[in-house]
Amino acid sequence: CAHPDCALMCARNGLHGGAQSWFYVSYDRCHSWEGPYSLPDFNNRGVSARTDYLVKSADECTIFVSGAKENGREGCVFSYRLSDGGAKIDFLSAIGDQNPDGFRIMPASIKLDDNRYITALRCQGGGDNRTYAWIELHTSDDAGKTWRLLSKPATDVRGNPPAMIQLQDGRLCLVYGYRHEPYGMRARLSEDEGITWGDEIILRDDAEIRDLGYPRIMQRPDGTVVVIYYYNDAAQPERYIASTHWKP
Repeated sequence: CAHPDCALMCARNGLHGGAQSWFYVSYDRCHSWEGPYSLPDFNNRGVSARTDYLVKSADECTIFVSGAKENGREGCVFSYRLSDGGAKIDFLSAIGDQNPDGFRIMPASIKLDDNRYITALRCQGGGDNRTYAWIELHTSDDAGKTWRLLSKPATDVRGNPPAMIQLQDGRLCLVYGYRHEPYGMRARLSEDEGITWGDEIILRDDAEIRDLGYPRIMQRPDGTVVVIYYYNDAAQPERYIASTHWKP
């Protein structure tokens, strides 16, 4: 994991009960890959992994995955600890409780130090509140073994996963798609490691329809934040990949 050109990618074959997941490893910045290597389900009803991991040491990392709830529907988040260079995989923890009707899925995680982790989850209500969706943060002080709710930095975003990084100046930056009119991409900043968040920042609000988002985020050495996402506007009837460059 500590190799300077190493990358890890997770994949899956479904979202609900019975879903299976695996991962690949690259040592040349994604030009070639080794794998797939299966991720066990540890008696859960299904594992649906997106790429979200934190490196702890040269041969150890934590992978965060979505999984099926006890009723077989997608909706919970848990983590695995990969050690011995990935040869050993252990179940580490569940994050948040299981909402029988709604869900918590699609984690986006950062490491503040060797023991302090924060993960942002895409959450949605159930029953009569299926259109109500929010983003909540959970934090761990013991390298992912236990978790507690930290904050809810974005409410009523109508269902979109977050992306999060710690900026060079120490602030946290959270970005997400906004699926109410005006449709677009938004961000928030925190100066106290995710406890409280500043006002919503509109990165763009010119989308034609709500089918957008799923961002990824990074910061360049010059301080520019690059947000990458899929988008759909009036001039382009098909969705496409776009990016916004921004200096918070």
